[in-house]
Amino acid sequence: MSQSYQSLSALLNHGFDTVIDVRSPAEFAEDHVPGAINLPVLNNEERAEVGTIYVRQSPFLARKLGAALVFRNAATHIETALRDHDGGWRPLVYCWRGGQRSGSFTWMLGQIGWRADVIDGGYRAYRRLVNTALYKAVLPHRLVALDGYTGTAKTEFLHILRARGVQMLDLEGLAGHRGSLLGGLGQSQPSQKAFETKLAVALDALDPARPVVVEAESSKIGARIIPPSLWDAMKRAPRIRVDAPLDARAEYLARAYDDVLSDTPRLQFLLDKLRAFRGNAVVDGWLDRIAAGDRIGLTRALMQQHYDPSYDKSARIVGADVLATVKGQSLDRDGLQAMASRIEAILDGLPQPADRDS
Repeated sequence: MSQSYQSLSALLNHGFDTVIDVRSPAEFAEDHVPGAINLPVLNNEERAEVGTIYVRQSPFLARKLGAALVFRNAATHIETALRDHDGGWRPLVYCWRGGQRSGSFTWMLGQIGWRADVIDGGYRAYRRLVNTALYKAVLPHRLVALDGYTGTAKTEFLHILRARGVQMLDLEGLAGHRGSLLGGLGQSQPSQKAFETKLAVALDALDPARPVVVEAESSKIGARIIPPSLWDAMKRAPRIRVDAPLDARAEYLARAYDDVLSDTPRLQFLLDKLRAFRGNAVVDGWLDRIAAGDRIGLTRALMQQHYDPSYDKSARIVGADVLATVKGQSLDRDGLQAMASRIEAILDGLPQPADRDS
């Protein structure tokens, strides 16, 4: 038996006990259905071997070898990863397109007595649902973009607001990048497909009737592209601008980017990339501050000579509707909480969906 899903929300709320991805580890690592575990019936090398035989020798020989490997590996999973499940366990299985790999494994599980089903169309069907949601459909969510110069703690405001019950979407967290030249978090970003899966899950969990705060970003976060449906909604979103004095922003940025500022060789490498845009004299000045250990001076100079001019240029091009500007003199704990209260009050004053239809 196979399960066919007509919407992403329906698939994400499948109701089964466990989702099993029987594709190879490499396929699983690139992206997978949220919450799935990987029990490959062909590992990376075996999948490549079967594919080579299929193309170069014979489809029949490839299927015969594939069947032997699939059932051998499936038996190992039953004896190990699945050994503790009782008779009432209900797994949902998928492979690339809902074909032989998932069908064979699901058949074996069914013979044991488990009520196993397969996702009709497999991972490809799941990706079509994600693609529809993020590339074709109009997002129903009421986005409000948090805008402002670099160093105004926009990402931190998102998490403060979430703790207060406000809906938010942390794109930088989902993308594994802080969205600027110095924004790497010391880890690889997820693949584009995995990033889109994270976005789809996060959006599905949000109530479209309530505002969703998102940081005003460019169309790329590191190497990851914001999908068109979300990007279009972000461009239309009204903005709340946060503002603070340059010195407060410099101090905050020095704290927030401590990991990058502590890695001198990497920091120098990143700043050297800006010579073509800001000139040798400016970049050499930044490097002199690094050599002197002047972090606050460096972050202040970066904002004055790079980040703020870039923001001003972008703001003139975008011309977004600004609902309000929230100013603070300090970005310490008390200052952030006070500004967050004002942002929350602005969100609470937004018209409800019914008001906008009247």
